[in-house]
Amino acid sequence: MFTIGDFARHGRVSVRMLRHYDATGLLRPARVDPVSGYRYYTAAQLSRLNRLIALKDLGFTLAQVQEILDEKVGTEELRAMLRLRQAELETTMKAAAARLVRVEARLRTIESEGHMSTEDVVLKSLPSVRVAELTGVAKDVESIGPVIQPLYAALLPRLAEAGITPTGPGISYYEDAPGGGIVVHAGVQVQAPVQAVGELRVVELPPVDEAATVVHRGRPEAVLPAVQTLARWIDTNGYTSAAYPREINLECPENHGDWVTELQEPVTRPA
Repeated sequence: MFTIGDFARHGRVSVRMLRHYDATGLLRPARVDPVSGYRYYTAAQLSRLNRLIALKDLGFTLAQVQEILDEKVGTEELRAMLRLRQAELETTMKAAAARLVRVEARLRTIESEGHMSTEDVVLKSLPSVRVAELTGVAKDVESIGPVIQPLYAALLPRLAEAGITPTGPGISYYEDAPGGGIVVHAGVQVQAPVQAVGELRVVELPPVDEAATVVHRGRPEAVLPAVQTLARWIDTNGYTSAAYPREINLECPENHGDWVTELQEPVTRPA
């Protein structure tokens, strides 16, 4: 089972929204600790969450969403509604493009339910790696995209100014911010000494004993199916998520739809 924080990361929603969905009866946790009050969820509940978010993005009110979910609308009918919304979004302003990609990702996840293969997940150790990075803070998981994109746009010019040459792929990773939100690290592998040059930092990422990894092919914004494949593998094999997954940009052609990204999620075995 997942804590509310781990489930929020794999569902790409905020903890605040999960608490709201619990309070309104849209998505109850699988278990609530009677002593601590902590909420726990299972990977199987990602299916209902995907439908909930997809319907909300279609413009339904939460009351309407609950009616539809309780009547268990089939995949074919839900796919038709999503396709209609997709056509509408394609005619809207450029600012809606990011939202469209999220809808497409939810759609692919819903369509693959029941036959989403976890055979491509590989468990391996990760060596330490040196990264030159810029950082920012996103208010929640859904806000990572608008934060990380300008960081990467500024990274290469900052590296050139500092006289640092990239020696490997782009590496992004995340951690909870002390005051709330998510610290976003946009980096690239280098061999320069550990240092700080203004906002640019060169850091050594420690090795990871065990990480569940999977390769995502496509736009970075559409990584949700790969994230949830990892979640199902972790849950099925009795592991516990230890951190946000790292994202390693193996191939980054001009067409973002052809990108190849490896997700590396640190895991631990239960005691």
